[in-house]
Amino acid sequence: MKPEPTADSYPQPVASLLAIGEPLDGEWIDYRSLGITAEHIPDLIRMALDEQLHDGPEKASELWAPIHAWRVLGQLQAVQAIAPLLTLFKRIDDFDDDWIESDLPPALAAIGAPVIEPAAAYLADTGKGEWARIAAAETLKEIGCAFPDLRGECVAKLAAQLEQFSGQSNTLNAFLVSQLWDLQAVEAMPVIERAYAAGCVDESVTGDLEDVQIHFGLKTEREHPRKPVQFLDFDESDAWLEAELIADELEHAILSEPEDAPGPPPAPYIAPPKIGRNEPCPCGSGKKYKKCCGS
Repeated sequence: MKPEPTADSYPQPVASLLAIGEPLDGEWIDYRSLGITAEHIPDLIRMALDEQLHDGPEKASELWAPIHAWRVLGQLQAVQAIAPLLTLFKRIDDFDDDWIESDLPPALAAIGAPVIEPAAAYLADTGKGEWARIAAAETLKEIGCAFPDLRGECVAKLAAQLEQFSGQSNTLNAFLVSQLWDLQAVEAMPVIERAYAAGCVDESVTGDLEDVQIHFGLKTEREHPRKPVQFLDFDESDAWLEAELIADELEHAILSEPEDAPGPPPAPYIAPPKIGRNEPCPCGSGKKYKKCCGS
């Protein structure tokens, strides 16, 4: 049995991160106000990679310390943390760690330009897991969004990877399109069009080519009816897919009702359950909460 992680494992003020507990999703505190400075970077890297913390007890506050650690490293723009932090992307495929998937790319992106080449190399490495590579692509997108002067370089890296569409999964291609979409990368439309024309984009992620063209302002409305989504790279028995289809049918029914039709009485609000970092979604899908009902 692994020993319990303790504050004695880390010097102050880094050890204070062990007691903060669950972070707000997307809302960072100013960790430097805790007295953490560049001299603490080695201990922060050690904390971010600490498997004892990543795999700790579900209800322990220490379980969240690696997330706080990589956020601090982002705030400190710790260039020496780039390579170690990129190794954490492996946990997305190996352990379905959705906090790494969603929270680490913005932290890496906060470091800025020095992240671009390592993230692009990780994205291009076919030996890495698919979702790890998608997280590397997300990192490039986050850099482009956070630093407008770096947007063009990030778009070029993402578009260059999409050029490999015939030799990579439709899911990876779809997320590359999604990240180019977020960067308003209309200059990438030629490769996007080729990927769609080859049938190499999972349309359940961002939609079909006309959706992309409308988003980029190249069309004002659809010229062709949208095809039923095929969910090319997912098992249609997944519980989340059934929920999505039910939601779509309900939305269609609501939009089809006359405007003066009485609506159903409002349902009482029921607070969602508090879900731990590594706990599965309570809906029974088998997925982590943040990648299922918490997304």
